[in-house]
Amino acid sequence: MGAAGASPLERAERLLSDGSCSVLSLDVFDTILWRRVPRPTDLFGMLGARLRGSGRCPEWVTDATFRRMRIEAEQRARHASGSACGEVSLFDIWREMPQALFAGTPLEELVGAEVELEREVTVVDLDVARLVQVADKNHIPIVLVSDTYFTADQLAHLLDRPELGPLRDARVFRSHQHGLDKGSGLWKIVLHELGMSPEQVVHVGDNEVADHEVPGELGVRTVHYRRIDEEYAEVLDREGASTDSFGPFSPLVHAEDGDFGLTSLRAKTLQTAPGDVGASVRTAWRYGAAVLGPVLTGFAEWVASRAHASGTPVVWCPMREGELLSELVNNAARVRGWNVTAKPIWLSRHITSIAALDCFDHDSVRDFIRRSYRLTVGQLLASLKLRPGDVPSLADQLGTLLNQPDVVDRVTVALTESPHLTNRLASTVTAARERLLLSLRRAGALDAPELPLVDLGWGGTIQFQLDQVLRRSGTGVRPSGFYLATNERATRLYLAGLRSEAYLGQMGHPQDVVHALSRSPEVVEQCVSARCGSLLDFAEDGSPELGAPGGSPAQDLEWRAVQYGIAAFQEFWNRYVAENDGAWPELTSDAAARWLAGIVCSAVQAPTAAEAAVFGNWQHEDNFGSSVVTRILPDDLVPAVPYLSPPDLDDLDMRDAFWPELLAASDPQLSAAVRAVRSGAVDPAVFEQSGPPAETRLRFRTPDDEWWDGPRKRVRINHNGLSFARLNFESEGATDISLAIPGRPAIVRVDWIEVTAFVSGDPNPRVLRWERGEDFAGLVFADCTWLGGNLVEFHAPHAAVWLPLATRAGGPIASAQVTIAFAVLPQSMSGFAPRLAPASGLARVTGRAREEYRARGLRGVAAGAARIALRQLGGR
Repeated sequence: MGAAGASPLERAERLLSDGSCSVLSLDVFDTILWRRVPRPTDLFGMLGARLRGSGRCPEWVTDATFRRMRIEAEQRARHASGSACGEVSLFDIWREMPQALFAGTPLEELVGAEVELEREVTVVDLDVARLVQVADKNHIPIVLVSDTYFTADQLAHLLDRPELGPLRDARVFRSHQHGLDKGSGLWKIVLHELGMSPEQVVHVGDNEVADHEVPGELGVRTVHYRRIDEEYAEVLDREGASTDSFGPFSPLVHAEDGDFGLTSLRAKTLQTAPGDVGASVRTAWRYGAAVLGPVLTGFAEWVASRAHASGTPVVWCPMREGELLSELVNNAARVRGWNVTAKPIWLSRHITSIAALDCFDHDSVRDFIRRSYRLTVGQLLASLKLRPGDVPSLADQLGTLLNQPDVVDRVTVALTESPHLTNRLASTVTAARERLLLSLRRAGALDAPELPLVDLGWGGTIQFQLDQVLRRSGTGVRPSGFYLATNERATRLYLAGLRSEAYLGQMGHPQDVVHALSRSPEVVEQCVSARCGSLLDFAEDGSPELGAPGGSPAQDLEWRAVQYGIAAFQEFWNRYVAENDGAWPELTSDAAARWLAGIVCSAVQAPTAAEAAVFGNWQHEDNFGSSVVTRILPDDLVPAVPYLSPPDLDDLDMRDAFWPELLAASDPQLSAAVRAVRSGAVDPAVFEQSGPPAETRLRFRTPDDEWWDGPRKRVRINHNGLSFARLNFESEGATDISLAIPGRPAIVRVDWIEVTAFVSGDPNPRVLRWERGEDFAGLVFADCTWLGGNLVEFHAPHAAVWLPLATRAGGPIASAQVTIAFAVLPQSMSGFAPRLAPASGLARVTGRAREEYRARGLRGVAAGAARIALRQLGGR
């Protein structure tokens, strides 16, 4: 990771230290002081809550209402001021408020309440405070230049902080004092009264115009201490956190803690971004600093707080996430003074599932097999420490994929049908359980009656399976869990009497938060994990045996950058915790969790194009006994992006796309549509056809010539006027499929059909495509007409085109994924619409002959010709 470029304040410090300036000039708000609210006007909502709570404001005046009143009062006061720049005092503003609403509270008291809240909510920028100390050390006078309605006494009260001691002697130039703001004349007054040339003054401030452009034109050397850059503004926008001071009030602003300082501390962290790195590494670092850093800092603080409150001195963080999580928890506990230590420990879903397996229970064995993804029979036996000779009935099926219920059922029978084999399997499971227990004992995890786990969560699988292992082993230890979020599958933990707590969302509530995280957990899991292989087993001495680490060199750099960004934010956060002697707000409350949930959920649901470019190329490991490695952004779906609508993304299975929103991020219009649907601004129904809903329907035929109903998918039309369908099915050996693509009378342009098929007994997929006119010419069209090229007219809802999968793939199909990219022009449901002319007979015959040749060679062509001749003779 490259070093950060020189920050604005570092450049200012050099100017002070080398004696090249005579005066240090500082802006006050968002420079010396920043507020623990997203925007200055959000403080007014907090003020409304405080006045209402003390009985000085009616209950029916909400926070948002009071904020709007206060904004309007200031605008009225400025308009009525008579000043060229509309400069007013806080008293002028409060005189525009309806005094009758405030229960006879004196004006001075109301003004004082606002000033005191400002004092509580404003925070000294520690880096600017250091700059003040450097100026004082070098005997450089300091002046303050501020556009403010505060009086001299009020401003002095706000600045009266131990860290800002040298400012007590600073000259102050206030816009209200001189009737001019920095953009319209105050700078000329400053330079005149200082009696210095502009070049002798160095000014630090956040406003691009008032603190940078205007004084710069006069010759003042300026340091632009920008709070929110364009990239960060884009992140805030996707979170619904408007940077417009007069925009809507966020209900997340807490009456006492505002935004907990998150908006400004994220900005300060981003100012330290590494300079000499590539774009992808920089994007990854910013993601860690602005998204995952705040969320995981809050999670770590919550874990340490909950453990401390319950008297739990040690918590255990399962690897591979445990390396980072334990470090974050330890940092949080140390800075808060809580007696909690976090330690990494080796555990995994796969290992605990083997150790918890009940070999004598048929359903337990079946569920274990079914959970694996694209696992072959041979890989299953290897994971259970069985050789092919141990299960003779499976010796010829080692390459068979466990991807259909019938195969899983038969393999389950083979593993459990004889007492000898069941006992052999039980011996394997017992040995795996003992190795796991030895590892836990060596780590000290079984020294107390409770084993508290800290993990990201979702279904609490490791905790649930570990509890079964510990109970069957008679350890007397029960695992508990502290999680980032858990979904409905965690219900089993509570029914088993296990303690399980979650920070952002617990057991599926709030639904929107938990669904976003558990539907697309990939980025969080990958970024938090250590860069090592997954846990395969434990050695006889209890040490972990790991697989080879995945990923590429580029992914390693980007992953490291994310973790550096996470650490950078927590370092900033803990610095302010330490400097404020226990007065800094904690991130342990429900209000803080809601704020952080908004940050991470918006990042998952609306990644930027830059984020998609980085994380889309990362690799995903299945880690459940399977060696399958895929990209987070699957290659097969990239060509489908122009055909997708927001509801189509929602329909995708997790195995189709681990992070569907990454697909949307590559298309600005689709991304905008997704954001509009997520925010409620657009009804998903706008992507439906008018009239009765239509569905793409799949049926498949088996060797006994029986047709079976398969999946169906709603037909939608996206912003490009295009449609998409993806259908998955399993069978005991399908030969053909029929596709009723539009599900209604329609003219359809079929741009391409892709089928990823698994032939029975073969673990290797066959990819079949139909995309050219000659590909369609030889197909069977049931109650529909091939018009030539890739155009088909469907005459009824059940009209379908047949695809000969077994013929093309070389055998009966055990399972397949069918993807269709098309454009649909609906026709009348009455069936009276005029029909278009079909493709020429020659094209049909040629296409059919090509299909016969592809399937059965010259014999197929001859047989097809014979059938045509018989039909013609029969027609005479």
